[in-house]
Amino acid sequence: VDWPAAVGPQIAAVTQPISITPDGTLFIAVTTHSWMNELSLMEPDLLAALNKVEGREKVRKIRFQLRR
Repeated sequence: VDWPAAVGPQIAAVTQPISITPDGTLFIAVTTHSWMNELSLMEPDLLAALNKVEGREKVRKIRFQLRR
């Protein structure tokens, strides 16, 4: 997953992809609770951006976790 290209530099600066499961759930570490809330609201748009790329498995869900 080319996360920075899909989400842009502002979101990429406060997030980091952790893993993706075989069923298409992408886990993302987020720096703050407020970003987690904002990104949760943006999930449909983020999924659309990630899934524009042809020829690879689709991301079906995004789960955000607070970075520790």
